[in-house]
Amino acid sequence: MPPPGPAGRKSTTREPIIQESEASEPEATRRDADVTESSRANRGWWDRNADEYQVEHGTFLGDDRFVWGPEGLDEVEAELLGPPEGLKGQDVLEIGAGAAQCSRWLTAQGARPVALDISHRQLQHALRIGGSFPLVCADAGALPFADGSFDLVCSAYGALPFVADPRLVLREVRRVLRPGGRLVFSVTHPIRWAFPDEPGPEGLSVSGSYFDRTPYVEQDDEGRAVYVEHHRTLGDRVRDVVASGFRLVDLVEPEWPAWNTSEWGGWSPLRGNLIPGTAIFVCERD
Repeated sequence: MPPPGPAGRKSTTREPIIQESEASEPEATRRDADVTESSRANRGWWDRNADEYQVEHGTFLGDDRFVWGPEGLDEVEAELLGPPEGLKGQDVLEIGAGAAQCSRWLTAQGARPVALDISHRQLQHALRIGGSFPLVCADAGALPFADGSFDLVCSAYGALPFVADPRLVLREVRRVLRPGGRLVFSVTHPIRWAFPDEPGPEGLSVSGSYFDRTPYVEQDDEGRAVYVEHHRTLGDRVRDVVASGFRLVDLVEPEWPAWNTSEWGGWSPLRGNLIPGTAIFVCERD
């Protein structure tokens, strides 16, 4: 489930019903936010903003495509999960599934996906579009599955950018993966945190320290977090993967393709041709 921001390419089959949004704008700040606060805030944010997100991004994501990020890298061409013919009969967990577009694509390849998201409202959009696979509303830090339940776990901008303790999630993923299983996940490229989140020229000058790991928090008038995003450096991400019992097989930094003229929040052709926007980690459980 790639991050918020406007983009568009392909029409969805059904339009969502818009919910009422919050009346007042939250305050953006940088401060600590622990596991519990981050989970509560982001569950609420995605429930409140799921309708708007699907309206803005449903055209880009489609109903049954597997897109790794705003650059538009498609699993059809990337094959980061392995050759499509090898997915048949595989048990796959999609974390941060949103409207489960990736799970629908996996089903078409003959896989047996389970779509998990912390947001009940996002999963209602998965029901709206339809599909024959299970939908599970749960926190990625406490996966409700038995040990060794899956052959593959995938996550396109799901969970990991928003959790205070990524190793907690990665250890849970390792637990539910079978030996030799593969985990592939995409996140905002860490270098992006040193630049303003702007798609135009103002987003090309460094404005902060790449090494400042203080979370980005949006909070209400009483100081309660309503949205939290956590920064990890590239080295942090690699260490998290290895310390959680995975072997890093590949690190993919998608280039911005010529066909993609869309802007998605701070992602844009201008910035995408100069600095990476997405990092995709391909990992295996020994």
